Amino acid sequence: MKFLDDLRNLDRHNVGGWPKSIKLFFTGLVFVVVLLAGWYFQISSQQDDLTNAESQEEQLKTEFSAKQAKSANLEALEQQLADMQDMLRTLLRQLPSKTEMPELLIDISQTALAAGIENELFQPGPETPKDFYAEKPITLRMVGTYHQFGTFISGVASLPRVVILTLHDVSLSPKDAGKDGKGGSGLLVLQGTVKTYRYLDDDEQPKKPATTAKGKKK
Repeated sequence: MKFLDDLRNLDRHNVGGWPKSIKLFFTGLVFVVVLLAGWYFQISSQQDDLTNAESQEEQLKTEFSAKQAKSANLEALEQQLADMQDMLRTLLRQLPSKTEMPELLIDISQTALAAGIENELFQPGPETPKDFYAEKPITLRMVGTYHQFGTFISGVASLPRVVILTLHDVSLSPKDAGKDGKGGSGLLVLQGTVKTYRYLDDDEQPKKPATTAKGKKK
């Protein structure tokens, strides 16, 4: 073919004398090389950026969907929280009040005596106020049988007001233990500290900082 013959007989030192068909061929070849180089250095990097952007778009869509779901349930969650707070206040109102607390302590002590338990020590301590309630520790030492302690617990649960007793550093051990470590009399000694609780009246609860019209604390 004439084109191939012309290509073989090219004079590299006389580019201007090349046949027109050869010039067009190399011009097109240079254009293709430049185009491929431009795609490799420019378009290829842009495609990587596009892939990253698409990945970020999917992540943002997922985050948006999650936040939208939370926003849709926000009102229901706020109502549920308000209902739980009302329920908590209702339960706390069932605890003894400040004026009922001294009588309640007497009732607890009398319940132990009625069960046949000997109160060797029953000493209430100072109160510790919390958010909605106050806790009052009682240092005690009681002596009785297992059955008597069971009767005592049942009696406390039957009191008119809700009485909560939590144990702190309390031990239960046989009294007059023999050499074998067992109590010969069958009596048990309950000693340590228990805590009982009462609710705080409205005037006793910590006052929340006042807020301005914009909702900012003064």
